[in-house]
Amino acid sequence: MNYHHQPLEEAIKNLTSNQTLGLTQEEVNKRLATNGPNKLKEKKKKTFAQRFFEQFKDVMILILIAAAIVSFVIACIEKNPMEFFEPALILLIVIINAVMGVMQESKAEKALDALKNMSSPHAKVIRDGKEQIIESSMLVVGDVIKLEAGDFVPADARLISSTALKAEESALTGESVPSEKFHDQPVLEKAPLGDRTNMVFSGCSITYGTATAIVTATGMDTEMGKIANLLSGEAETKTPLQQKLASLGKYLGIVALTACAIIFIIGFINASSKEEYMDVFMTAVSLAVSAIPEGLPAIVTIVLSIGVQRMVKKNAIIRRLPAVETLGSASVICSDKTGTLTQNRMTLVKTYLDGNSGLDTVNADMSQENRRMLNYGTLCSDGSVVADSDGIYKHIGDPTETAIVYASLINGFSKEDLFNNNPRLNGVPFDSDRKLMSVIVKENDKLLVITKGAFDSIEKICTSGDLATAKNYVDKMSSDSLRVLAIAYKYIDAIPSEVTSATLENNLTFMGLVGMIDPPRPEAKKAVAICRKAGIKPVMITGDHIVTATAIAKEIGIYVDGDFAITGAELDTWTDTELDEKVESISVYARVSPENKIRIVKAWQRKGKVVSMTGDGVNDAPALKAADIGCAMGITGTDVAKGAADMTLTDDNFATIVDAVKEGRGIYANIKKVVGFLLGTNIGEVVLVFIAMLLFNVSPLLSMQLLWINLVTDSFPAIALGMEDVENGVMDVPPKPKNEGLFAHGFGVRIVLQGFMFGGLALLAFFIGFKVYGDVNFGRTMAFITLSCSQVIHSFNMRSERSIFKIGPFSNKKLNLAALGSLLLVALVVLVPGVNTIFGLASPYGAGAMPYYMYLISLGLAIVPLIIMELAKAIGLVKHHSDKKIK
Repeated sequence: MNYHHQPLEEAIKNLTSNQTLGLTQEEVNKRLATNGPNKLKEKKKKTFAQRFFEQFKDVMILILIAAAIVSFVIACIEKNPMEFFEPALILLIVIINAVMGVMQESKAEKALDALKNMSSPHAKVIRDGKEQIIESSMLVVGDVIKLEAGDFVPADARLISSTALKAEESALTGESVPSEKFHDQPVLEKAPLGDRTNMVFSGCSITYGTATAIVTATGMDTEMGKIANLLSGEAETKTPLQQKLASLGKYLGIVALTACAIIFIIGFINASSKEEYMDVFMTAVSLAVSAIPEGLPAIVTIVLSIGVQRMVKKNAIIRRLPAVETLGSASVICSDKTGTLTQNRMTLVKTYLDGNSGLDTVNADMSQENRRMLNYGTLCSDGSVVADSDGIYKHIGDPTETAIVYASLINGFSKEDLFNNNPRLNGVPFDSDRKLMSVIVKENDKLLVITKGAFDSIEKICTSGDLATAKNYVDKMSSDSLRVLAIAYKYIDAIPSEVTSATLENNLTFMGLVGMIDPPRPEAKKAVAICRKAGIKPVMITGDHIVTATAIAKEIGIYVDGDFAITGAELDTWTDTELDEKVESISVYARVSPENKIRIVKAWQRKGKVVSMTGDGVNDAPALKAADIGCAMGITGTDVAKGAADMTLTDDNFATIVDAVKEGRGIYANIKKVVGFLLGTNIGEVVLVFIAMLLFNVSPLLSMQLLWINLVTDSFPAIALGMEDVENGVMDVPPKPKNEGLFAHGFGVRIVLQGFMFGGLALLAFFIGFKVYGDVNFGRTMAFITLSCSQVIHSFNMRSERSIFKIGPFSNKKLNLAALGSLLLVALVVLVPGVNTIFGLASPYGAGAMPYYMYLISLGLAIVPLIIMELAKAIGLVKHHSDKKIK
């Protein structure tokens, strides 16, 4: 129902309540049972089992499970206990990967739950004629609530009575200046939210005055709840990394199955006994195992988890692992202004004293005359500034007043001291018709009247002062997007019998002007500059006025020469085609609606850009979800915004986004290194098995040997490789295009060539042992040593596209330990008696032992990739990303 349009008495009647006594507890219980608590609905959380089984959707994992099942069936047929080792090892890897994924998702979810706080946890309510404080979730429609400066509004409500009431509604409307509220002002039925002056809304806060109101809507029925419902219409989008890994899994599956089929057909034709058929089948299975980097999903999860942990230390909580990489790919950052780029706190920046020839900048060392004017402004203010236990100042009340109070405070005059020395005796509160506030204070033994308000109103009641010059400075400050207040005063002999605006606000002496603004965050300008250097387009999207928004955007570098600024009303007249044509030249959008924000985000996405949306208000939430990655503010952010976002900044600092972008790019680079390392080595295994089967009709490595290589020599170094520090210059290159493949710029070709290099070297080792010395176990042992050790050494090659001797060959201590551990595990199965027998390897001891020099030949072949890669880097076949700097 349109309670804002109905007469108050009719609204109360329709709500079946009593404005004096409120509801009875019995009625409250009925309404709670019918409508539920005053909470926004949250999506049902997935159970542990659901999360666990979701980890098995990956194509690579499914193929591995199939291979394990086949291997298990064969082990059952042959009734050989040793054959069960292989499927058990495969399943162990798969389960470890799933558990790791679930643990990380749960950890991120818990971190977000810990961050969430209800914006209005308690409410003052009248029930059964008594005032009481309750949890806001227990409010029901018809409850009568009391509000005062500093309170959060717990539910949508119609005002019953109010005194000089102002509500800060930026979270809902984007307005940075509080809205004035009037309980007795009629409102049109179709009035927009910002014009419903007889209503207060859930999630907003009271900055000035007091009020009594009756609740008209709770939970999802509030205006905040309605916007939350918009989120359900926005589909979840996969991040670029998810898409690429999913595509990679499909391709690897096709390659694995094709290779298996070819080998099986060739072997089946040549086989002549049941045992040979089984051997052929197991060889095909071993090729499938070698083709699939079964550690890749787990390792990518670990690398992303490391990124999440790093981001937590930098004040960012990631809800989904791939979101780290996506932010690193961002080419457009659409940011809200209020509270994100600005401090969401009015700050006094300029003053003008009557008779002066210029403006003064506000600082902690103002002149005597300026201090006097600031003190007069403080005495004529109801807002206050108090320090908490940590010494951080909290602004309570109207932000235009607290700006004056704080300016006086930093100049050595606290409001408390000023009021003690100059007690307030009477006054006339502010109202929007006069646009003035006046007080009578005692200054020494004199009675002093102080009036502050809009210059146009002050000008009419002053009889002293250079008002013409002051008007010029008002225009100048307004053109710089400053909010300007004037201050005037006079001395009186006695307090009038009737203290009204007519008796106080006349014959005043003009004192001066104060100009204030919601200033940019100090670090925002630097952060925007870094974004531009990194090839990222910053865009401001705000509900504020276009003049104010453009001024802030110019100051921090978002709006530059040649850019345009438009309003939401202008945008509404454009078709999507027109928006697509102009979107790249628009840097500022003002007075926008939630629907406008979604259109802007999608227009950039149609351009092929990876779009990040930052914000803290409810009005940001739909666009946060529509964007490739949404980034919400943790302190001032609403629950709706946090729920829609992929990442939450715990310090509300725009500069943290820059750290996130840098970390995201570093994480993507590390994942690319890991993928290149794993695929290169696994291609080597495929080449080895495939060619050996064609040439010799025998597998050079058993499937168990291949799996051990993949688990031990691939996985541990790969994890350490993913922990490589972010390389210098990562923010000096443009973001990769949205449709750029993981293997672009010749990266895929290099991986294939490296794979053939590994396969060729291992094949040579197998040939030496099998054909030259005539022992298949010698050949397999030499191939096992060459392939495993060359892969460990290659992990150092993959650290950078620069020479490892330039970055320090052993500067990654974690990789040093991983490599050492991998080599020890290789030595374990190669050298320890009994273990090498289980793995089907030759023994270095006793009769029939493989000669020691064959071990040395294998190790010599394993070092060859290091030499080849260093030569390739030296002659420029491998180029570092710094060669692609933005021109």
